[in-house]
Amino acid sequence: MKPLSNEEIRTIILRALKDKERGLGGMPIELDDKALEHLTIMAGNDARTALNALEMASVVTLPDSTGKRIITLETVEDAFQHRALLYDRAGEQHYDLISALHKCMRDSDPDATLYWLGRMIESGEDPLYIIRRVVRFASEDIGLADPQALVVAIAAQQAVHFIGMPEGNLALAEAAVYMATAPKSNSLYSAYSKVQHEIKHGSNEPVPLHLRNAVTNLMKDLGYGKGYKYAHNFEGHFVEQQHLPDSLKGKRFYLPGELGYEKQIAARMKEIRQEKSKDNHLPTPPDSSYR
Repeated sequence: MKPLSNEEIRTIILRALKDKERGLGGMPIELDDKALEHLTIMAGNDARTALNALEMASVVTLPDSTGKRIITLETVEDAFQHRALLYDRAGEQHYDLISALHKCMRDSDPDATLYWLGRMIESGEDPLYIIRRVVRFASEDIGLADPQALVVAIAAQQAVHFIGMPEGNLALAEAAVYMATAPKSNSLYSAYSKVQHEIKHGSNEPVPLHLRNAVTNLMKDLGYGKGYKYAHNFEGHFVEQQHLPDSLKGKRFYLPGELGYEKQIAARMKEIRQEKSKDNHLPTPPDSSYR
């Protein structure tokens, strides 16, 4: 089940040229060395691809004055213009390539990112499928370490949708390289996963009364909105009050990372918590509370 090596592909090609019953041996064909090398490499370890391209090249090559068909490098290159049709977008290779692209962006390797992206684009993969994964990556693996990443990903999606392919390939490349070189954080992904778990397994208590809108007199009588503190009326435009249900009081889901913009978020949240602690005469939380 392993892919064939280049040497094995080369052997298959040479056998096909000599086999008169199942190959092209009935036609006087000569494959020059450069053409053979290119055919071997471009086959991508797939014998069927190599044989299809060889057959196509032999058909389009006109015989010379002696009746021999000499297949050149240029002829093989022309034959591989149809390579995209041989890419199985529903098979294992489809998932292997997108997995490689995602992991190379995560590992901050722009060169490998471009390579796997190119493999998908040049093989005829749906560009909107690729950009959907890039958009997801922007939130999952970069998040608030660089909020601009999501903007770039959406801009690339719009560009591909607007101008189509192949012109949109550079928009995809720009977005993918941006993702690969951006600071990384999965803090947002982790935080939302914690929220999902809490919602599925927690008690799901009602919204605290002071956070509810009192849109009727009955609601006011029931205490909706009572005691709510309007943040803009306080210094620094923040205020200490309970925002989560009683069972989750003091619970933290989002812990910003140490890279990119999240470093500023961590500093801001630390400052806010220190000010809130002063206002409420509470001990200042340790530095590790918001890294």
